[in-house]
Amino acid sequence: MSIQDILIQGVLVVAVFYFVLHLPNKKREKERKAMLDNLKKNDEIVTSSGIHGTVVIVKEKTVVVRVDDNCRIEFDKESVITIKSNSVKPEVIK
Repeated sequence: MSIQDILIQGVLVVAVFYFVLHLPNKKREKERKAMLDNLKKNDEIVTSSGIHGTVVIVKEKTVVVRVDDNCRIEFDKESVITIKSNSVKPEVIK
């Protein structure tokens, strides 16, 4: 094998890693940023710690989430991993 063959193989390996790893991650990050930018009041979310709740207030870097009657928790926006729905559910009659 010559140096030229080794360089060509190296370039091919780098190109494969770029297309297999970098581009899909870049696309996922773009979708995640769009999701966080579109977060609004009454969205039902799940946080990275597994807490389910409804968005009450959206701030610049944080979100206040209602998890139960009279119980609100403030999270970093980055901890939101999923928006389950954006429809308001009727209150459960006790």
